[in-house]
Amino acid sequence: MITLTSDFGSPYPAAMKGVIRRHTDAEMIDVAHDLPRGDPRAAAFWLRFVLPEFPPAVHCAVIDPGVGTGRDALVVRAGSHVLVAPDNGLAMPPARALAEEAAAAGEPAADEEPDAAPDVEAFVVDIDEPASQTFHGRDVFAPVAARIRARFDDGPATAGPEGVAAALESMDDLSPAADPVDIAFPEPTVERDADGDPVAVDGEVLVIDRFGNVVTNVPGELVRGSDWIRVNEELTPVAETFGAVDPGDRLVTVGSHGYVECDVNDGRGDGAFDLRPGDDVRLVGDNVSI
Repeated sequence: MITLTSDFGSPYPAAMKGVIRRHTDAEMIDVAHDLPRGDPRAAAFWLRFVLPEFPPAVHCAVIDPGVGTGRDALVVRAGSHVLVAPDNGLAMPPARALAEEAAAAGEPAADEEPDAAPDVEAFVVDIDEPASQTFHGRDVFAPVAARIRARFDDGPATAGPEGVAAALESMDDLSPAADPVDIAFPEPTVERDADGDPVAVDGEVLVIDRFGNVVTNVPGELVRGSDWIRVNEELTPVAETFGAVDPGDRLVTVGSHGYVECDVNDGRGDGAFDLRPGDDVRLVGDNVSI
């Protein structure tokens, strides 16, 4: 299959699908086309969370505020998966997540060194003059994704990491990327008491989903077992489900991605907590360890 991700909305993804269909009859699956506009970091977060759920595939992701500039186009192999994306950092976090998932499942690396670094390698695409300087999703990334998928009769899953690596290395318009742009998500700072138990965490808001749930970079295990937490001085219950509090009430919970969220049952957490992506957030235990 080929997965498609963008911030394009509609109808631009349809043009990408038309280009792909001219090269291959592979199944196409839309991940999302309503990601935050021009925000590679948000895209990297969501793809890191979503793509490991897929079997090996070609993933075309275009969140590209640098379209038409000198930024490169990348092809990144992660185990048996391939990502096609602009060189603005969004491809590397999901690539590492895919490679780590493959290693955990026992899939050998292409270099037969499973204990080495994550099985990720990046290539720069030699781009012919595109038809448009504003729609590289159609003119650059979709054709590359289609041509890569067309090289596998039964898909990259059957080829395995070595087969996928060999296929990419044989493409004349790909060359190794010396230093692809990467995105590093910030790590929270944890304060601990004399016994080593966490009592406060300084974190950051990573993304806000369409429901208004505020996703932080604080690992969920730091709040499990707590009953109440102060979020930027506001006392808030910690709950496993939204239904544990009344509609309209705030809560802190652990999302399916494993990070702490600041939410509202049947409401928007971003408004209730007055938080936006990039904002600092401080969690302090209230008479309990975090």
